[in-house]
Amino acid sequence: MAENKKPQNQVNIELPEEVAEGLYSNLAIISHSQSEFVVDFIRMVPNVPKAKVKSRIILTPQHAKRLLKALNENVKKYEAQHGKVDDKEPTQFPPMNFTPTAQA
Repeated sequence: MAENKKPQNQVNIELPEEVAEGLYSNLAIISHSQSEFVVDFIRMVPNVPKAKVKSRIILTPQHAKRLLKALNENVKKYEAQHGKVDDKEPTQFPPMNFTPTAQA
């Protein structure tokens, strides 16, 4: 008799409709402390000097490193299928002239 067993590492992930719609971001600002990374996703509009943070994700250093690895692997897969992604944007936009002083 065969038993119906679920794999032990299976996770049931729900995706609510409002989250599934997603948020558009064309800028991410990353900062960190000793214990966490903070990624702010921002939508900038041309000729508007003010922008709003649309979402903030807080990660442990270990999860930040896993995210970096996963993004790198996915960009490689994307480029293999669709061609090289050309990054023509300056690397320091907007200018970041501040250093966070607070620690959690």
